[in-house]
Amino acid sequence: MTLTELRYMVTLAREKHFGQAAKACHVSQPTLSVAINKLESELGVALFERDRNQVRITDIGQQVVAQAQRVLDEVNQIRDIAKDQQSQLNTPLKIGAIYTVGPYLFPHLIPKLHKIAPEMPLFIKEDFTANLRTKLQQGELDAAFVALPFSAAGIVTQVVYDEPFVVVMRHDHPLSKKNNIKANELKAEELLLLGEGHCFRQQVMDACPQCYSDQAALQKNVEGTSLETLRHMVASGMGITVLPSTATQIQFYKSILCTRPFNGPIPQRRIALAWRVSFTRPKAIGALIRALQASHLHGVCLLE
Repeated sequence: MTLTELRYMVTLAREKHFGQAAKACHVSQPTLSVAINKLESELGVALFERDRNQVRITDIGQQVVAQAQRVLDEVNQIRDIAKDQQSQLNTPLKIGAIYTVGPYLFPHLIPKLHKIAPEMPLFIKEDFTANLRTKLQQGELDAAFVALPFSAAGIVTQVVYDEPFVVVMRHDHPLSKKNNIKANELKAEELLLLGEGHCFRQQVMDACPQCYSDQAALQKNVEGTSLETLRHMVASGMGITVLPSTATQIQFYKSILCTRPFNGPIPQRRIALAWRVSFTRPKAIGALIRALQASHLHGVCLLE
């Protein structure tokens, strides 16, 4: 049997008339009749009952037609996949990022991506890690920039850069006179952190445990809702904070705030691009990674 014969059979089952089915398939009625007879002969069963006025589908014919429709649907999916492959860089890409990455990455990434794939616009979503994980798995996002560790069923990741943390303070803060800061020097300071639910809060706590005296003291610290809120709070004199290096390139408060690197082992985070194993546009993922490598992000170590 052939796909053409299956298509003729499905069309005849729908039209219930040889002449109308032949017209729908753009063939002559004898051609369609011969194909149906050949199919019935090969299967050894009668698929249709014929008389002068109408065509009836047999019970076994209904089962065969239903299966044939599934086969034709699968073939159409194959064609769709091939079509998508041909236009991988011509349709929108749904990309996500955690809140502490998106605002500082996308302004550098998007212009470079536009040069590489000018006909591929981005749909952008910033969210918490847990929400990005769910959206990736459910197909609401095609890929997302996340901080490691990150794992999810059916998702693969590729490390794209390492990002050191820096201390941010006012120019008139005593620690600003130092060229670099030891982590344990922050214990005596009012350390401003993001609130619960932000992965960067936990990243600071994990990478820099010497920055605070104990868990009880940490709970008393003032918390912010975003990295920009922390920056505003530091500028107002409420304390000091630790930020990822990409978040320090914005020029607001340049006359008020300064940054200092850590002394000794430098706390940092590792950023990766995550996408579904089944995602059918590898060229789009490749374009994202190439654009990122050309972005010259401030203070990060890009990884091949």
